[in-house]
Amino acid sequence: MFKTIVWATDGSELADGALELVRELAEIHGSRIVAVHADEVFRGRASGPVLADEPEIRVKLTGQVEELCAAGFDATLVVRTGTAQIRKLLVGAAEEVDADLIVVGTHGSNAVTAAVMGSVARSLCHHSRCPVLVVPPVWVGESSKAKTAVATA
Repeated sequence: MFKTIVWATDGSELADGALELVRELAEIHGSRIVAVHADEVFRGRASGPVLADEPEIRVKLTGQVEELCAAGFDATLVVRTGTAQIRKLLVGAAEEVDADLIVVGTHGSNAVTAAVMGSVARSLCHHSRCPVLVVPPVWVGESSKAKTAVATA
């Protein structure tokens, strides 16, 4: 059903939690996994773009994709950096790889926080042409059996 799954990641623990579910889905469906990392570049008058932790994030994500490949998955990393909103960068990358599903972790912000600060996950749900699976923070670190028990209850 899902030939290509995009794992939208910012390198956070929440994104790593979503990866576990991506692996399970890819194993079930024989899917290709495309890890997509996007950085919105902010430009100011006084200085150029600043991406302070970007090198560390890219090293981490490259390692995670290598681990997926070593485990037998067809996996690649796509990095998008630009002045467009994160959601636009992610949706554009998902369309380029013909994704059937986007999986993204969420901070689980309440409606007020999401309205003020925005939510990449929420925005993806409204703008993506393919389904978006949002993985809540309560799933991070749980075992597959516990997730299955919750999902089937």
